[in-house]
Amino acid sequence: MMTSVVAFVGAAFLIAMVPGPSTVVILRRAVVNGRRTGTATVLGNECGVLVWGLAAAFGLSALLLASEVAYDVIRIVGAAVLVWMGARALWQARRAAGPAEGPAESAAVSLRRAYWQGLVTNFANPKAGVFAVSFLPQFVPHEAPVLPALLAFSVIWALVDLIWYLPLVWLAGRVGGVLQRQSVRRRMEQVCGTVLVGLGVRLATES
Repeated sequence: MMTSVVAFVGAAFLIAMVPGPSTVVILRRAVVNGRRTGTATVLGNECGVLVWGLAAAFGLSALLLASEVAYDVIRIVGAAVLVWMGARALWQARRAAGPAEGPAESAAVSLRRAYWQGLVTNFANPKAGVFAVSFLPQFVPHEAPVLPALLAFSVIWALVDLIWYLPLVWLAGRVGGVLQRQSVRRRMEQVCGTVLVGLGVRLATES
C-alpha cells in the first residue's frame, strides 16, 4: 500500500505541475487581489478536485467515459465558463486605467468569487473527471478495499495540489508590488484573458 501511495504522490505532483486553466485563474487572482484571494481560489480548486475524486470513487464520473452526451454537455459548459472569465479579464484590462476597487467590501466579495471561480474552473473541466476515473484506480492495490482506497487517494490528490499551488500564490504575492503597477497589471490581465479564452475555445472545439 505504501508503495502505491508514494507512486501516486509522485504522479500527482507531475500532473499538478502541468499548467492549465486552474493555474491561470489562481495566479491571476493572487496577483490582482493578493495572497488571501489567491488562497481562496486554490481552496475552491481543491474542492473541485475532491468532488471529481469522490465521483470517481462512487462511479459517477465513469458516466463521462460511457456517455458522449454527458461529456459534451460538461465540455461546452466548461468552455463557456473559461471564455466568460477570459472575456471578463480582457474587460478588466480595458478598465485598468479607471478607479480602483473599494478596499473592505470589494475584498470580501473577491474572496467568495475567487473560491467559486476556483471550484467552477476545476469542476467544469470534463478532462478532470476522465482523469479521475482513469487515473485513481490504477494505484489501488489488489488487496485493498476499492472505495476507501479511492477516497484516500482523492484526499491525497487534493493535498498534493494544495502543496503545489500555495507556494505559487505566495510567490505571486511576493512580487505583487511590481505586478500591481497599472501598466503591468493591464498587460497581465490581457495575457490571462487571452489564454483563458483560447483554452475555452480549444475545449469547445475538440472532440
